[in-house]
Amino acid sequence: MAFTNLNYLESITEGDTVAMNELIQLFIEQVPEFIANLKKHLAEQQYIELGKEAHKAKSSVMIMGMENLSHDLKTLQLDTISGIRKDTYAQHVQRFETECLSAVEELKLAMSKMQ
Repeated sequence: MAFTNLNYLESITEGDTVAMNELIQLFIEQVPEFIANLKKHLAEQQYIELGKEAHKAKSSVMIMGMENLSHDLKTLQLDTISGIRKDTYAQHVQRFETECLSAVEELKLAMSKMQ
């Protein structure tokens, strides 16, 4: 199952593979930080901070064409602002981790094919 769709990235970079590789590399570097911050805020019940981190991560996953995960992060962000459905926060964080780690592997493969 493909988690990423690089059509949007290709359109904003106008097919410039150097720029695409730079943005993909940035995403790959950001993923562990996003995961660590989401887990930390969740564990410490810092729900406003959790929502802010989800908002930051949302832009990055959208660029990589991960629309479903982007919508999921938007839901998490809005839920934390409203303080609702706290029992779902862990599921959102877990989904983010699982899908982004798979996406990183896909993106590494995509980068190797662009060389």
